[in-house]
Amino acid sequence: MGFAGAMAVAMAVDALVGWPSWLFARIGHPVTWLGRLIAGVDTAWNRPSDPPAVRRAAGVAGALVVIALSVALGWALQSLLTAGWIQLVLVGILAWPLVALRSLHDHVAAVARPLLAGDIAAAREAVSRIVGRDPAALDDAGIARAAIESLAENASDGIVAPVFWGALFGLPGILGYKAINTLDSMIGHRTERHDAFGWAAARIDDVANFIPARLTGFLFVLLAPKRSEALSRMTRDARRHRSPNAGWPEAAMAGALGVRLSGPRAYQDSVSNEPWLNEGARDPRAADIGEGLTIYRRAMLLLAGVLAILAFA
Repeated sequence: MGFAGAMAVAMAVDALVGWPSWLFARIGHPVTWLGRLIAGVDTAWNRPSDPPAVRRAAGVAGALVVIALSVALGWALQSLLTAGWIQLVLVGILAWPLVALRSLHDHVAAVARPLLAGDIAAAREAVSRIVGRDPAALDDAGIARAAIESLAENASDGIVAPVFWGALFGLPGILGYKAINTLDSMIGHRTERHDAFGWAAARIDDVANFIPARLTGFLFVLLAPKRSEALSRMTRDARRHRSPNAGWPEAAMAGALGVRLSGPRAYQDSVSNEPWLNEGARDPRAADIGEGLTIYRRAMLLLAGVLAILAFA
């Protein structure tokens, strides 16, 4: 945990300033840079004319190349920094863009505001920026459910997981994780194009998120108004989720808020009949998004505090 302090710095900087829009307009973002690299590999190596076995092997090679380049860049940057507290602060600053703490909060809050005001059209527009399901098919409860699920899952993928790997290995850890997570988000899907080529990306992401997803769930449990209910719902329902990892933070949040999450959902070209998490509870409302954000803020503050303590241990 030698870089725990650096990750606390990264979280603090991101909470204060996020990733400013003017900076994004000028230089983009490290994840968009990774996205260009992955898109190039996908275009060059994922040939529809190849048989599935060849495309799967190409996907394994492509994923390993992207991850290796990201880890190597992190190692090179970190090796240039003087050891000691200065190194930890600089590593934290360099890791700051890879921690989406403020961005996640702002995107979810942008759904809550119009939904509370009864502007369902604006709420649908806001939620379409953070989930892939068809916004036109969402009523008030569906919008609230989508926002809370996105908050819970992305708290793990966007903050806890990168911070976890960064605390263990510094810049190589957090850059390597972001490469894995971006690979999964871009090519780790069961589509005709990526079913074979993205197989490795999805499996590697499952492994990388195994501990962080469960850690995120337990953070939500600790900050839940009724801890015992949140814990029981998480341990009972997490494995019902289609993802081996996302069910942990989502089921914990469902129990913490006393609402049901997941369930059937409509996408642009299909309907996914997912099981309910915390089945039998009421549907979420706009106010529940705010309650979820409160739990999220407290959980992230607790995580940053633990990292700061570990830095001095």
